[in-house]
Amino acid sequence: MGQVSVRMLRHYDAIGLLSPNRTESSSGYRSYSPDQLHVLNRIVALKDLGFTLEQVGRMLQDDIDVGELRGMLRLRRAELEDQARAVETRVSAVEVRLRMIEKEDKMSRDYVVKTVPAIRLVARRTTVDADRLGEHIEPMFDAVGAALRHICGSLSTPIATYAETEAGMDVVAGYAYAGAAPEGTEVIELAEAAAVCGVHLGPMTRIQESWQDLHRWVVNNGYTFAGPSREFYVRAESTDQVDWVIELQQPVGHGQSSAA
Repeated sequence: MGQVSVRMLRHYDAIGLLSPNRTESSSGYRSYSPDQLHVLNRIVALKDLGFTLEQVGRMLQDDIDVGELRGMLRLRRAELEDQARAVETRVSAVEVRLRMIEKEDKMSRDYVVKTVPAIRLVARRTTVDADRLGEHIEPMFDAVGAALRHICGSLSTPIATYAETEAGMDVVAGYAYAGAAPEGTEVIELAEAAAVCGVHLGPMTRIQESWQDLHRWVVNNGYTFAGPSREFYVRAESTDQVDWVIELQQPVGHGQSSAA
């Protein structure tokens, strides 16, 4: 009934955590009362919280009430969920890096060098660790979108920019908009620039691969980097991101080599 093995029940008995209600002298067969389930449930729950059996024994003596135990279990569940998300994020990052390594010797796709126009953004800006970008971009867009949503057409051109600094990655996320910046946002002016441009299709989890390909092409063709990388979200509405279309724009200098 308690979904615990006979071996573990014997161990709990041996260390004095949970003794059987009755033991037959002739066979040594242990019998437990259904009333002992509340003790067994607490033992298993406290073990799952990470306590040692010695600590569990002391806590049982203190007679933890149901409300306190429920609160501890909920906190532990939240911690485990956070750990699971962190592991999933790390696994995804490893997969991305493996794909990058596998593509190192392959030819880069075709890119276009063109002039991207000057754009006035109403946006939010922050500086974060590069490996935590995914935690910040969507909330930044959401905050700016909430401030502009009542204005027709104001959310049609979402753009983000990224620039490495000593403090981390300087990130801007917002929308092309000519009006005043609402509270909590600011105006960011992006200058007209010659840029190497490509297209990323699909989930954001693989966009690093697309950027690495594009930046390799920039270097191999003798261009110099001349400003923050830009992402123009041409189509980015579905929650699964499978049909997303993002134009990657890397401003470059004019000192390209003859191989360009």
